[in-house]
Amino acid sequence: MKLITQIRKFLNTAINEGLPPLVVIFGPTASGKTALSVELAKALNGEIVSADSRQIYRKMPIATALVTKEEMQGIPHHMIEITDPDLPLSMAEYREMAQNCIEEILNRGKIPFLVGGTGLYISAIIENYEMAEVKPNTKLRTKLEKLAEIEGKEAVYNILKNLDPIKAEEIHTNNLRYVIRAIEISKSKTKQIPAKGKPKFATFIINLEWPREVLYNRINQRVDIMVKEGLIEEIRSLLKHGYDKSLPAITSVGVKEIIPYIEGKTTLEEAVELLKKNTRNYAKRQITWSKRYKNALNICPLKEKNGS
Repeated sequence: MKLITQIRKFLNTAINEGLPPLVVIFGPTASGKTALSVELAKALNGEIVSADSRQIYRKMPIATALVTKEEMQGIPHHMIEITDPDLPLSMAEYREMAQNCIEEILNRGKIPFLVGGTGLYISAIIENYEMAEVKPNTKLRTKLEKLAEIEGKEAVYNILKNLDPIKAEEIHTNNLRYVIRAIEISKSKTKQIPAKGKPKFATFIINLEWPREVLYNRINQRVDIMVKEGLIEEIRSLLKHGYDKSLPAITSVGVKEIIPYIEGKTTLEEAVELLKKNTRNYAKRQITWSKRYKNALNICPLKEKNGS
């Protein structure tokens, strides 16, 4: 495989330059990141560190499209199922834990692969974000929560889009808690500016690209499979355990669309179609984020498969 040769060349260069190597695989949902990362890790003595903001949660493997034991093929995977749905991680916590995992993999003489579709997670690692500690602004939060009640969550989301359109691409409109927190941080930038630190790793970035219609078909097929595998029952179980519907884990794509069906407010067909639509929109945001990585090697798996 030509890609393996390219990575080996990068590894030799990184060693000569004195920076520990990190292979990064980014791409939209359903683009084949898992299969490619496992194949490369097997060939290059690697281990995988997840950069997926949903797969950090336990008790929801279907909704998060969690990698299965069979798909892992014996390759160790880190940063998956590390917290409960009611205990979200901050970005600073994720960054610290993921960097520790990467360093431990390197210390074992193996190659770390950072794999996922959460652009902010990827950027925090490869650009070594120094996360600003911004204190909660109670007055601002109350104002924004009241605005959401009167004019809807989209009105609050539009404030974030005007302040920080890049951050807005990473957060769903309905995730009010995250949107408000992002606005707090954005408004405090004149006092505390999150800075990029000195990179800790030499990176080889692979970005998976598909023709839009092919990707959308893959997304639709994945949703159908999730439903067949028990998505409805999994989300019903989460609700029975009393998890608040405003939690980031519950407002994420793959969960929130099914709740109205469980509550008898919509049909299963409507819920599934909405899930497909929202997943496609999420993929669009991921594709937008991928354009930040100017030095990425863009690969179309379809062309690779066809040998073109």
